Amino acid sequence: MIETLLQAIMEQLKTPKEDLEHNLRALLNEMVSQMDLVSQEELERQKQAVFLANQRLERLQQQVEVLLAAQEK
Repeated sequence: MIETLLQAIMEQLKTPKEDLEHNLRALLNEMVSQMDLVSQEELERQKQAVFLANQRLERLQQQVEVLLAAQEK
């Protein structure tokens, strides 16, 4: 009899738990979809693009310095 009662209680607890789990997953999925996330690959591509842009900027700055030095002569 006690086992039947415990089993009935466990069944009653199982449904709210599953509902809560389902609702939390839905809420988390919605929150994640609203975030502005990028993949690791995209992040690496952007890092590489910034690195290359910085290298080009340094070369251009050196060229400007050379031109300014030549203009002063």
